[in-house]
Amino acid sequence: MAKIISLHSFQQGVGKSNLTANLAALLAAEGRRVGVVDADLQSPAQHFLFGLGESEQRRTLNDYLWGRCEIVETACEVNRPRGHELAGRVFLVPASTDPSEIARALREGYDVNRLDAGFNQLIQSLALEVLLVDTHAGLDQVTLLIFAVSDTLAIVLRPDHQDYQGTSVTVDVARRLSVPRLALIVNKVPAIYNAAEVQARVEKAYGCEVAAILPHADEWMALASAGLFVLRFPGHPLTGRLRQAAAQLTA
Repeated sequence: MAKIISLHSFQQGVGKSNLTANLAALLAAEGRRVGVVDADLQSPAQHFLFGLGESEQRRTLNDYLWGRCEIVETACEVNRPRGHELAGRVFLVPASTDPSEIARALREGYDVNRLDAGFNQLIQSLALEVLLVDTHAGLDQVTLLIFAVSDTLAIVLRPDHQDYQGTSVTVDVARRLSVPRLALIVNKVPAIYNAAEVQARVEKAYGCEVAAILPHADEWMALASAGLFVLRFPGHPLTGRLRQAAAQLTA
């Protein structure tokens, strides 16, 4: 049965979108059928990470949410992200980068209940094994609905006091919504930190599992989103940590 795994962060800039794309690539590299929904209508990023040009986007999630098309019409196959062949298949539902569409989303909103129906349609129509959802940072009506329909909510944070406080709020809200499974991903951990100590401290603070402690990597920063790290650096220790995280989140 397909799993819906949402990646969320309370703060912006923690690496959530990049992690979503890289986890999708790792799962597809194993031969799985993976869907990725860019539900961050305010600052979409998935199309860029997968190298999907605007001319290749027939429709976007915005079109579906405003009743212009069925959600399956928005799904684009991205099996060769920036020239790297994947054994499985990745179907990306991009969000619009048109400024007027972004402004409309902020001004008018949309029927959030269409998201739940759309997720299920994607899973059934495309025979997906995993559906990854890249949410907008912070908490609003849309993110709460996505939490409620997810099988797993993976919360991404940095070892930062602001992130710790915001994550505490997010975990509490997710528990109130009875999300079946919560997991934490601690990203951009400085090399001077002891990973085991960070994991123990985070597990104790929030009382839920830690799927990964991901170290800061200069190579990741230098790549500057111009590709997927796990495909560009398959033998890097960080890729190994991400591979373990992908296995744990889909177990």
